[in-house]
Amino acid sequence: MIKAQDVQKWFGPNLVVDHVSFEVQSGEVLGFLGPNGAGKSTTMRMLTGYLPLSGGKIDIGGHDIESNPIAAKALFGYLPENAPAYNDMIVEDFLAFCAAIRGFSGDEKKIAVEKAIETCHLQKVRRQSIDTLSKGYRHRCCFAQAILHDPPILVLDEPTDGLDPNQKHEMRMLIREMGKSKAIIVSTHILEEVEAICSRVIIIDQGKLVFNGSPAELRARSADAGAVRVRIHNVPYADISSALGAIAGAGAVSKLSEDAQVVTVLVRRKEAKIVLAPTIKAVLDGKRWQFDELYTETGRLDEVFRTITSLDSAKEDKA
Repeated sequence: MIKAQDVQKWFGPNLVVDHVSFEVQSGEVLGFLGPNGAGKSTTMRMLTGYLPLSGGKIDIGGHDIESNPIAAKALFGYLPENAPAYNDMIVEDFLAFCAAIRGFSGDEKKIAVEKAIETCHLQKVRRQSIDTLSKGYRHRCCFAQAILHDPPILVLDEPTDGLDPNQKHEMRMLIREMGKSKAIIVSTHILEEVEAICSRVIIIDQGKLVFNGSPAELRARSADAGAVRVRIHNVPYADISSALGAIAGAGAVSKLSEDAQVVTVLVRRKEAKIVLAPTIKAVLDGKRWQFDELYTETGRLDEVFRTITSLDSAKEDKA
């Protein structure tokens, strides 16, 4: 549905998007991550035809975004950063206006507006002017215009920005449900959101694509992925380290904490294919050591994100 090939964007002498390529198919929710200034929002604006490309090509449902923009834009709904809208319009009139722009009229327009209001839970504010809305309701109003025409593609820039925890949960569940039949790109800096709704992740840093894979594959790149954490009672750390370190395939045994005769250790593995937990449990049982915690670390997205991206990626303003 979406295909970006060697996309580039120059602002003067600065190359802020550097030969970025990726695809999104129907049934996928793609998380688009990167530090501030990495080029995320610039890429999103090129995907939606808001900014021209300096090089490369973007194809939306078989239509080139630059040579055939009207056909391409008819296929997607776009929630821009900061949820812009006409402040002096009331909610249902704004949605009716957007529906008319999309080519709806008569009963078809009324049905589209009512469905969007219901889906985005805007019933309480439907007769309220947009400039009086809270940030959360304003964001939902802008999301409603993106889904009015039931597009096969959604491009969402920070879709839960400004929402309270309950609203975030509702929005994430809605995106996950829509993602079963649509191609969705979600630009976000919230790693929790990626795990909650995304089937695949790409990360951009200093304008370049540095990761493309599933959230599980991203977590697996963590230094602690596959390591086993275990908490043992009334056994000296030296004995624990000696016994667990001797297990075939075990790497370093690190002491994480020691308090009141309770020692917590982390046992790393030498190779990614090794599974340590069953063997560690067998050793503990064999020695009759009391333990109340034993689990395999899955890795942390924030740790991997810090590892593969720069602290300061600001090659552009407001990326």
